Amino acid sequence: MPTRTAQRIDPATLPISYADVLAAEARIRPYLAPTPLRRYGPLDDEVGGGIALYVKHENHQPTNAFKIRNALSALSLLPAEARQRGVVTATRGNHGQGLALAGRLLGIPVVVCVPHGNSPEKNRAIVGYGAELIEDGRDYDESVLSAERLVEERGLHMVHSTNDPAILAGAATITLEILREAPDLEVLFVPVGGGSTSVGALVAASELRPELTVIGVQAAGAAAIYKGWHAGHPVSLPAAVTFADGLATRTCYPMTFPALLAGLSDLLAVSEAAIAAAVRLLLRTTHNLAEGAGAAALAGLWQVRHQLAGKKVGVILTGGNIDEPTLRRVLNDEI
Repeated sequence: MPTRTAQRIDPATLPISYADVLAAEARIRPYLAPTPLRRYGPLDDEVGGGIALYVKHENHQPTNAFKIRNALSALSLLPAEARQRGVVTATRGNHGQGLALAGRLLGIPVVVCVPHGNSPEKNRAIVGYGAELIEDGRDYDESVLSAERLVEERGLHMVHSTNDPAILAGAATITLEILREAPDLEVLFVPVGGGSTSVGALVAASELRPELTVIGVQAAGAAAIYKGWHAGHPVSLPAAVTFADGLATRTCYPMTFPALLAGLSDLLAVSEAAIAAAVRLLLRTTHNLAEGAGAAALAGLWQVRHQLAGKKVGVILTGGNIDEPTLRRVLNDEI
């Protein structure tokens, strides 16, 4: 570990520039303060090996997840005509909540498509922020198709959770903040659903810390990008099965996959049990609640921790929106 020899991140392989990230930061800063980057002695002790572990707390955002950065970055760039027509997206929860709140803050109508059987708690949060909710499709990828139909039928502007440069620029502000506070960080673990946060990490690091080792982490039950990265070409899967619904994608995305392929030092797949154990570990040592996707970076670190002795390592806790039934299963060791 890492799978590839660590090398400097080449900005030419990235879909957005560092200037795009700084512009996104300027747009979102009136609404969002930087989130905490913290150390925890009990967590360091459990991880062991003299690792100095930094936790980036995106669970402290107004929507309890990083996606509000992406949404404000994207919506704040829309021209007046698109703002008046409104926007549409597909989500399993956090992107929809972020877009709904950003729409409320900026006065833009928002429609959010979710799959059937989506978390009722996340659905209520989306509606609570003022968005119109539509349930359609068996999973996230089918909900994207529903959103695309509404673009045609109602003239809405599509804000994809991954394939949008402004979304990537918003996500990159996470690592921008990390590296300003911990400029000598050596390794960063980032959960990978569609890849916006990990591509954002590569963009920020390309300017501030080009030698940073960036490692992606996917759920083994939703491992399309993991399989594609190791095969060297995009892969699509018939299903994505994981309680970490923020990672439940089953394909590779054209705006992020080439950058992940070129820039990541490694991409790990972690089991459901490993993600659940990371949720419990964060709760026990930091008293912070993480959803499955939010704990995935720590699960990846745990999997290879013996190879990181003495290093300064960061993990991005991307969100804390775990619903009560799932949390009960995690705490009861039923996952």
